[in-house]
Amino acid sequence: MRELVIGIDSGTQSTKALVVDVKNGKVLGQGIKAYDLIGGLPAGAKEQDPSDWINATESSICAALKQAKARAGEVRAIGVSGQQHGFVPIDKKGKVIRPAKLWCDTSTTKECDELMAKLGGLKGSIKEIGNAVLPGFTAGKILWLKKHEPKNFNRLATVLLPHDYLNFWLTGNSVMEYGDASGTALFNVRTRKWSKKMLKVIDAGLESKMPRLISSDQPVGNLKASTAKRLGLNTDVIVSAGGGDNMMGAIGTGNTRHGVVTASFGTSGTIYACADKPIVDPKGEIAAFCDSTNRWLPLLCTMNVTVATELIRKDFKWTHSQYEAAARKAPAGSAGLLLLPYLEGERTPNVPDGTGVYFGVRAGTFTEKHFARATMEGVTLGMNYGLSRLGKLGVRPGQIRATGGGAKSKLWRQIMADVFNTQVVTLKVSEGAAYGAALQALWSLRNQKELNKVNIEDITDRFVKLNNRETTEPKPENVAIYKEVQSLQNDLSKSLRKQFSKHRNIIDLSK
Repeated sequence: MRELVIGIDSGTQSTKALVVDVKNGKVLGQGIKAYDLIGGLPAGAKEQDPSDWINATESSICAALKQAKARAGEVRAIGVSGQQHGFVPIDKKGKVIRPAKLWCDTSTTKECDELMAKLGGLKGSIKEIGNAVLPGFTAGKILWLKKHEPKNFNRLATVLLPHDYLNFWLTGNSVMEYGDASGTALFNVRTRKWSKKMLKVIDAGLESKMPRLISSDQPVGNLKASTAKRLGLNTDVIVSAGGGDNMMGAIGTGNTRHGVVTASFGTSGTIYACADKPIVDPKGEIAAFCDSTNRWLPLLCTMNVTVATELIRKDFKWTHSQYEAAARKAPAGSAGLLLLPYLEGERTPNVPDGTGVYFGVRAGTFTEKHFARATMEGVTLGMNYGLSRLGKLGVRPGQIRATGGGAKSKLWRQIMADVFNTQVVTLKVSEGAAYGAALQALWSLRNQKELNKVNIEDITDRFVKLNNRETTEPKPENVAIYKEVQSLQNDLSKSLRKQFSKHRNIIDLSK
């Protein structure tokens, strides 16, 4: 009988499930189910109904099992990757109190400023938790609930993140592992414990509402009977600790050793590396996260990647291949057309009130091809701003492993290599987060069965394979162009930051 594991990636736009054969790491089946954000919310608010994640998880798992022609007894473990930082408020009966505020919700800026001030500003926050308190993180969302919806806050019994909520649905157990917990701004990344000071700043009773912390190699539990019945599986299936999408993406791309760097080009953009000790940025621009292998994951995040390219693609009514064909017609640097890609605000740099700016518009650049390429370039340059900061903290890539939707484009991979001035490679299994969740599930399964502990890198070294045909080297002539464009984007960003809040106020008043 085959041994199979399931990896789940519950994202902002959809949930994916992979069925993986533990003998050779091959993906035997996959399923996907899309969903939307809740519409009609105020500016900056981004929310989803957690029941959509459950329905999508069930649908995608069943589709993947059907494609793999899997029998119930063959599935041995499940791992869950989830969008980070989302706040899922649970009452004492285990029910969701209100829709989840997501990582991309920037409506909590005032609450984050208040929390930072009470910790002693940026310096105090870095000292207490290792990170700045950014609008994307969970802490501000909890204070927002207390201030704006006190009745709902009074019902709060347990704080969960999106992947924790799916683990709760799978097993009935409420826990949180180090990696995802480190993105809450409630957790000291150096000690791997809840920050009592931060919790008290929000509410005196909040500590009792935080779930039990577990290490990344501990399982959450076994599949509970009611969920097992819905999925057509047995109750002896182990559910691993899981983690945030970036932490699982690190495992799925083999980023489990020092020196490996992953860049994810999805709705948001992230670049992260594996570290054996905390890498804390005194400026707070690089997140000092833990990973989901009991190490650390210094990470930069930009909120606008395929958000921007999809806006252009849909506006011009292109397919993805038509978009790339148009962008190829424009030269590197887009003849001076530059995008400052803060369409949804921005996290790195921290500009929550930011807006998008196309700079260098003139008759010669006011064309489809220039806007197509400038958008690809602009979001990549935005990520490179953070990569440069990582370099100053000692993380210097010799190779970047690209994943996410943007990595599927040959042109975009070349832009990445040229902007980053580094070799770019892709993986044979492109769904890094879902595959990483499956491999973590295998790690948990092996550690339950075998007397000697298994190292996660032994698993990733065996199963994570590069797609050598897509290896892309930087072109020196383009590297020189993008170095100049990067400097221009950085200067433009700094010069406009004071204007973003004024602009946002004008937009709000005009509604």
